[in-house]
Amino acid sequence: MSVVFTDETRERAREIIARYPADRSRSALLPLLHLVQAEEGYVSPAGVAFCAEVLGLNKAQVGAVATFYTMYKRKPTGDFLVSVCTNTMCNVLGGQEVYDTLSEHLGVGHDETTADGTITLEHAECLAACDYGPVMTVNYDFFDGVDPSTAVGVVDELRAGGRPMPTRGARLCTLKEMAVQLAGFADERDGAVADGGPGEPTLRGLRLAQQHGVSVPGFDPNTPIRSKAEADKAAAEAKAKAEAAKPAPAEASAAPVKGGDGASAPTGVAEPAKAEAATGSTAPDVKAPDDKSPQVRTAETRQPDAGTAVPDAPGTKVPADGSGTAPEAGDARSAEAAGVASNAPAGDGKPAGDEAGAQERNLTEAKAGTDADGAGPADANETGAQK
Repeated sequence: MSVVFTDETRERAREIIARYPADRSRSALLPLLHLVQAEEGYVSPAGVAFCAEVLGLNKAQVGAVATFYTMYKRKPTGDFLVSVCTNTMCNVLGGQEVYDTLSEHLGVGHDETTADGTITLEHAECLAACDYGPVMTVNYDFFDGVDPSTAVGVVDELRAGGRPMPTRGARLCTLKEMAVQLAGFADERDGAVADGGPGEPTLRGLRLAQQHGVSVPGFDPNTPIRSKAEADKAAAEAKAKAEAAKPAPAEASAAPVKGGDGASAPTGVAEPAKAEAATGSTAPDVKAPDDKSPQVRTAETRQPDAGTAVPDAPGTKVPADGSGTAPEAGDARSAEAAGVASNAPAGDGKPAGDEAGAQERNLTEAKAGTDADGAGPADANETGAQK
């Protein structure tokens, strides 16, 4: 069945995509999947096609992401997703008993929905709240320290049309309403975030800090987060201030430094033994370039140019061919540049390696092999595989 998404959903989709750089629009896929789930209650084939359409992807790429994360449901889900933690800690504390009781009480198993479409039950591997175990969540809001009796009371109230208050967090909403929030939009219900509060285990660290007078020097919770441009400007100013505060370098001594043979060494050149004692290595001190990417910097460290590498510098090895001759300076950098040029990154609309030219070449070679020796299709395929 074809689903036409509302104009509001399409407008929100454009707003989500606008949050990301133009050449990184694929990053909007996760919130877009939550958005289509907010309209249909799950990520349907139509939702996958919608995300592929607005992002310029193919449906296989979108489906691969939608099937990877358990928060994206691939079949209709109830208004309230009840997740019970059955992992180690909660299991020891009774989590499995809670799940088994709910399963029997509701008449459904894992990832199944009650006949009235209200509750979908699932067991969760971990809900990241071990200090509150056993825990369960309703549309990702926590109910802490539950037992079979309290868990049954929560689902019965939900089926009766009530909204039990979570132990921590805001008041409950439906799964579709929660999906809108996960897509990055505020909860517009009146007083939606007015209730709830933190739990005692969460506050334990804060209370200990207050008790022992532990605080972060100069911490101001109202300090705004600076933009990248502001941060770069502040860093440049701090660097300039530090450079200005450095003492002027001492002038080289006019007295000549005697070499091992008694001859005078050039003025201003330190004795080799003193240089080694100061640095702990015979490798020259080279300032790390700030404008190079970490990948380029790592490659140059592992494969330095023969003209600049020091043979006994820690972590370096001057490469040599079979004749024992070191390559000319710049070979490593040239090889790396050639490798980067021949491996263009994949775009948002096409996965890496999907090259039509390679496919056509393989088909041509297979056909040519069949025509030349009369081999059948199986033989041609085998020949192509060997090639």
